[in-house]
Amino acid sequence: MSLKTAIRTALLAGLMGATLAAHAVTEIANVKLEDTITVAGTKLQLNGAGIRYKGPFKVYVGDLYTTKKVHSLDELIAAPGPKRLTMTFLREIDSASFGKLLTRGIEDNTSKAEMSKIVPGMIKMGDIFAANKAFNAGDVCALEWDPAKGLSIYAKGKLQAEPFQDPAFFKALMSIWFGTSPADWKLKDAMLDVK
Repeated sequence: MSLKTAIRTALLAGLMGATLAAHAVTEIANVKLEDTITVAGTKLQLNGAGIRYKGPFKVYVGDLYTTKKVHSLDELIAAPGPKRLTMTFLREIDSASFGKLLTRGIEDNTSKAEMSKIVPGMIKMGDIFAANKAFNAGDVCALEWDPAKGLSIYAKGKLQAEPFQDPAFFKALMSIWFGTSPADWKLKDAMLDVK
């Protein structure tokens, strides 16, 4: 190989490395996660990601995107701008059963007084998951909070209903993963980037 060819090869490798570094991708259980995404015109960074286990089974990869690093539910709620929590399913799960698990997660992390205020949102969420029948491996469910619009739920790439306007419902929903009794402690720590 000539010196000229060696220099070209080194430069090309360097450029490719710089391009990859600028557009880094994390992979968990064969699910690719971008380091940054855009929600409502705002660039969000990957706060953390991990796997939700139910017993020995991998259920989904969960990832959280925020405008700045957060390490608790309170920090997440207080963080400015949009936020996104995504679940990419690793196995088939009945969506009505999944909706019931989400409801139980809210009940486990929300006071009775708070629960009474978010009943309309709970009913609407139950209807959304019942309508989807099942999530299969590779299906994605995303929860996006935009302060200007509210909470949008996407299932399999489609917006499921008008956004939920109530910030209290968004906080209650996030408590499933980040509250005092999370569905999965390891996933909570992974998405909050707690070492």
